[in-house]
Amino acid sequence: MENSGQANPFAAGMSAITVSQLNRQAKTLLEQGLGRIWVEGELSNIARPASGHIYFTLKDNTAQVKAAFFRQRQRGPTISFKDGDQVLVGGRVSLYEPRGDYQLIVEQMEPVGEGALRRQFEVLKKKLAAEGLFDEARKKPLPALPRSIGVITSPSGAAIRDIISVLRRRFPLIPVIIYPAPVQGDAAPAELIRALAAANRRAEVDVLIIGRGGGSLEDLAAFNDEPLARAIAASALPVISAVGHEIDFTIADFVADRRAPTPSGAAEIAVPDQQDWLRTLDSLATRIARHGRRTLEELGQTLDWLSRRLLQTSPSATLQRSRMRLTGLQQRLNSAARQSLANINHRLALAMRGLHSVSPLATLDRGYAIVADAATGKVLLRAADAAVGNDIRARLADGELIATVKKNAP
Repeated sequence: MENSGQANPFAAGMSAITVSQLNRQAKTLLEQGLGRIWVEGELSNIARPASGHIYFTLKDNTAQVKAAFFRQRQRGPTISFKDGDQVLVGGRVSLYEPRGDYQLIVEQMEPVGEGALRRQFEVLKKKLAAEGLFDEARKKPLPALPRSIGVITSPSGAAIRDIISVLRRRFPLIPVIIYPAPVQGDAAPAELIRALAAANRRAEVDVLIIGRGGGSLEDLAAFNDEPLARAIAASALPVISAVGHEIDFTIADFVADRRAPTPSGAAEIAVPDQQDWLRTLDSLATRIARHGRRTLEELGQTLDWLSRRLLQTSPSATLQRSRMRLTGLQQRLNSAARQSLANINHRLALAMRGLHSVSPLATLDRGYAIVADAATGKVLLRAADAAVGNDIRARLADGELIATVKKNAP
């Protein structure tokens, strides 16, 4: 090679490094220099090998970067992500030394939009928790047997059908009042608050269920609204939150007096099983009767003992006094026995009336009927609820009648 006479600036006092050393130093600089970052972009070239790791390219209009989402970092379902999705990726920048590939090591990935909603959720959750709105001490107990139940939800959603189905199965005589409100969209929080206020103002139910079926974080956003959370916390009526599926949590769940995993679960919590109540009352009546019999047996044993003592006394005067005492004791004993038996019979009668009052058949046996819309199955409480021409179903003590409304006379 011809010497140009110019000195080589890299030759003097400088030793060469290997490619491996170069890549290692570059990796250290990238990881230490940038730290953990969030990157927004479009998914492309997704690969899912048998290892469970996910490899893809994250791009925008003018650039792209390779990314690796290792299996041990994945939380929740990832199969739904596909090419073309806009995502928000959290992780760190690194370099794959064997090939010198610059890449993003993903630690968290979520759809664009949900990331901001989730961060808002966490901020509001911390704020309300600090104020004590989630404290168990402020939560109201639920009634053991509510006279009526209110449901705040969309009247056309699957949630209301599930709730009514469970309530009918567990305790069909408890009426249900629906306070309709949208459960999704910008107007939903204000409408839910309005329905909650109406239920408290009218005071016609003992417990409220508020909720909807499952969905994405964006679908459930109405139940992460701060004014709604404060309205639930301030409700004079106890509130059961039933939003989404079991894995879904909303701010409404934390401030409500009880959280149900699903709308059906809320109905299970709201009312007891009438069969359990009937069995309990039957057991109570049996115990009262047993106690009465045992009391009478004990009184009889006392009388026998006193009679034997009387017979063992020989002097006539003592015998006469003993007879007089025995007569008095017999009178007192008979009076006490009658009073005890009367008390037991009274308690038994009260228990039997309580048992009879909660029996669904009691009302029907007195000539009443349970009238419901034949199409929807909704129990009709007022004549105005039955439109002329509609079919109705009347359940009697023995069988049912199906009829058509010819005249509505509220």
